[in-house]
Amino acid sequence: MAKPMPQKPKLLLINPWITDFAAYDFWSKPLGLLYLAAVLIRAGAEVRLIDCMDRYHPGLLTRNGTQSPGTRRYGTGKYLREIIRKPSVFSDIPRYFARYGLPLDVFRTELQKAGQPDAVLITSGMTYWYPGVQTAIQEIRAAYADAPVFLGGIYATLMPEHARLHSGADEVVAGEAEPRIVELLNQKLGLELSPAPFASLDEYPFPAWHHYSYLPYAVIMTSRGCPLRCSFCASFTVSGRFRMRQPDSVIEEFIWLYQQFGVQDIAFYDDALLTNYQRHLLPIMQGIRRAGLRLRLHTPNGLQCKFINDEMAREMHATGFRTIRLSLESLNDERQKYDMSKKVSAESFVRAARAFHAAGFAVQDIDAYVLMALPGQPLIEVLRSMAFVHAQRVGIRLAAFSPIPGTVDFQRSLAAGLLPAAFDPLLTNNSALSIRPRHLSYDCFNRVSLLAKQLNQHLREHGQPADREEVVLKALCREFSDHELYETGTPQTPVMA
Repeated sequence: MAKPMPQKPKLLLINPWITDFAAYDFWSKPLGLLYLAAVLIRAGAEVRLIDCMDRYHPGLLTRNGTQSPGTRRYGTGKYLREIIRKPSVFSDIPRYFARYGLPLDVFRTELQKAGQPDAVLITSGMTYWYPGVQTAIQEIRAAYADAPVFLGGIYATLMPEHARLHSGADEVVAGEAEPRIVELLNQKLGLELSPAPFASLDEYPFPAWHHYSYLPYAVIMTSRGCPLRCSFCASFTVSGRFRMRQPDSVIEEFIWLYQQFGVQDIAFYDDALLTNYQRHLLPIMQGIRRAGLRLRLHTPNGLQCKFINDEMAREMHATGFRTIRLSLESLNDERQKYDMSKKVSAESFVRAARAFHAAGFAVQDIDAYVLMALPGQPLIEVLRSMAFVHAQRVGIRLAAFSPIPGTVDFQRSLAAGLLPAAFDPLLTNNSALSIRPRHLSYDCFNRVSLLAKQLNQHLREHGQPADREEVVLKALCREFSDHELYETGTPQTPVMA
């Protein structure tokens, strides 16, 4: 009599909610969790996924009586929002605080459908989104009293001690989990999954996209990490050393996404997409065109302007790139040299913008990131950067500074007393501007955001700047007092949680 086949271990993977003042689906998928799912399936596990941020989740669509959640340009769209109690550290912020994603009752139904798992693996995003992690783990405990919970992702990597103390997880897994998750589960749970060594990124299986009922877009990563060390970025901590995949492997994944899932909109998750362009991105683009893939490609992470030239811009347009984000951050020379790894200068930004315009990109397809509320940054620096970007016929993407644990700027913030030694990660929320200078009110930065929107609207409607750069800058400055413009100010002390 034949021996019965051993039962596969049942693993439940969860992408929890975002808890914030604002959130929007700009090509946001839990790529690390999907890689993990693929690795575990290959190792012999039965895997189920609950993505709380899936706008096309069948339970959500059925509840709303619709087949579409209101997808907008290139597959992006609004998340469902439920206003929740605002944490006390944000008592002075005049905005609603919300949980974004699946309603709790839909999530609970999914837990019931999944049945008792052998373990639950949860990912995490920004450190200040940890309340969503806590809620997910509380719900898991209520549904499965005995299931061990493993927590990974960005929050678990950047603040592992906080996660161990406050998340409710049994195990916190910091750093990249794919190479060690199988052995960790075998060791902790006594499973007999089959581990596989991964000598390079090309040996990872493709992410487990089949867990979604519908994909309005997909995301792809052709490299991990970043060779640069910008003072405000934690890429090297989260993703490890810089590694690139082989172009043939990337091209194969593009073909697979297009043919298997019918995806046309694909966003690059690379932090350094243009590094070694001639032997990396260029052959990838050539392979996409040879395969006849009709794609719309997007770069939500800022591109390094110093690498961009006319040839590259033409190749990108011909391949189907439609959304271009450039990294400027600041026009300040000192910041560019010492805090931004010399990845951009005023000259290289102008050259990059001209190259993309000449290649045929529409004005509305090119934006640049501009940072505001940096420690010691006068408001005039932000406005100068905005006027400069606008003058190049490029949209302004304002990004408020957030002191990310593990970065140089985080250490500077601690040393300057902008953050207490024992702080709540909620204080790093960039929407709240918790460490802004005392003399600059929350409303002041709201006015800056409104001015940026007005400049962008003019560019979209007319295709040209509102006026010469110096004239635009003067008009921006008239909206603020000299004290607001030029004083660096004493940072306010954040409220302790």
